[in-house]
Amino acid sequence: MSAFTDSPIALYDTLLRDGSQMEGIAFSLQDKITVARRLDALGIHYVEGGFPGSNEKDKAFFEQMKSKPLERARLVAFGGTRKPGSDVETDFNIVALREAETPVVTFVGKAIASQVETVLSTSREENLSMVRESVEYMASIGREVHFDAEHFFDGYQQDPDYSLNVLSTAYRSGAQYLILCDTNGGAMTDEVIDAIRAVREMLPDAKLGIHTHNDCDLAVANSLAAVKAGVEQVQGCLNGYGERCGNANLSSIIPNLQLKMGIRVVDDHQLQEITTASRFVAELANLPLNGLAPYVGASAFAHKAGYHVAAVVKDPMHYQHIEPASVGNDRRVLVSELSGKRNIQFKLQERGHDLPLTQQETTALLGRVKQMESRGFQYEAAEASFELLALRSRPDYQALFELDDFLVIERRRPGSSQALNGDESLMMAEATTKIRVGDDLFHTTADGNGPVNALDGAARKGLELAFPELAAVTLLDYKVRIIDTDAGTGALVRTLIESTDGRHTWTTVGASADVIEASWIALADAYEYYLLHREQWSLDDELSTD
Repeated sequence: MSAFTDSPIALYDTLLRDGSQMEGIAFSLQDKITVARRLDALGIHYVEGGFPGSNEKDKAFFEQMKSKPLERARLVAFGGTRKPGSDVETDFNIVALREAETPVVTFVGKAIASQVETVLSTSREENLSMVRESVEYMASIGREVHFDAEHFFDGYQQDPDYSLNVLSTAYRSGAQYLILCDTNGGAMTDEVIDAIRAVREMLPDAKLGIHTHNDCDLAVANSLAAVKAGVEQVQGCLNGYGERCGNANLSSIIPNLQLKMGIRVVDDHQLQEITTASRFVAELANLPLNGLAPYVGASAFAHKAGYHVAAVVKDPMHYQHIEPASVGNDRRVLVSELSGKRNIQFKLQERGHDLPLTQQETTALLGRVKQMESRGFQYEAAEASFELLALRSRPDYQALFELDDFLVIERRRPGSSQALNGDESLMMAEATTKIRVGDDLFHTTADGNGPVNALDGAARKGLELAFPELAAVTLLDYKVRIIDTDAGTGALVRTLIESTDGRHTWTTVGASADVIEASWIALADAYEYYLLHREQWSLDDELSTD
């Protein structure tokens, strides 16, 4: 617990409750357990696990967590105060919170007068009683109680006396933290600061927290401003997940607090894990991590313009505000039509190739990149294809295989009414490939779930006869993008393919007016890249396990 007691700011992650309300997220029970433990390892002080009074999955989560508690973080059960007119000891929600047996309970209560009357359909006085009795009861049975003042900043604008009275009631009843919530995400930063000052003036000894939503794109800024104004707990979600536009993004808040504001909230090694943790959570949520995300995004430390790269090579801090390794990320130099010669040289060195390119050869390779991008290729996200492009520019490079010919047939077979309703595909695809490896020609055929899948299957049949190790390669992702939409069905398309052998991943690109040809180009690069690297990767893996 040393990380918690040493930190002046408590980090509170509500990903498993508020964050999971984001459109497109549906964590399974095992997902929730896995995420909770990952947040624990990251150094989060409070992990809110869910709302046991609202659904069976959250109830089961807390039940399973009893047998193996978190190692450092304090697990939190979330719920509303008692219902209007109900008894606190028998209220369904209070009972569920009690039976969750977490060390911490967070109550949410209305801190806005108008919603007390219109949403809760009760009186202001009864709402205060609901807050008081709920907090007092949970504190009396030994739970650490936090109080989320819902719609606090809107309520403070409407009727400051009542909103402050709600907070005062929770504090006097035993709440250890009073959380000021920008529930609608509409508060401006100056409004947040003014309201916090008013609370601090009324309750100078209370511990305050901040919970912001991102509807005005101010969640992170408002949270950091709140810290400067004196709050001691920051709530949010890793990756900024949450309802509507999301919650305050802890993936940005944590490094901002530690690296920019000098407030140590996690250990250095935990800070270095934040990029990995953010990507892990995104994968579990089945959502792509925003490449433009500060600190943890793939583009956070990417340099594209040749002018920038020339300076970065001399001193990286000319065009980056921190050292990427401090948050577990990497500096990347991109290769594109905007690149300079230095980009080309740096990128090759970065990928372990000390190619003795002359100035003329470097210029020619840069010209080739620009030419290929004019045809729809893009190498920023397909570094494996760029590496192959550079290697192929060498006069001594020998391709491992060549595609002599391929034929893809797709036809609509006779189907039943059930097939028309989507129960069975009406389409059949078959591909034939002729692939040459040295003096050998492999002529193979395969069916597939669509033309690209059939082509992949046929090519693999032939290639695996010559290179059995290719059986280890599988596709992780396959994306198709229309480049020039004005051309309609004749538009250029770009395909990106992410491949893996179970330990390494790489991305390749293809482009053509024909989606099948574009796909083949990316597939062929994926195969060739693996075959070029497999021996070195095997050696590296052996050394890493010794």
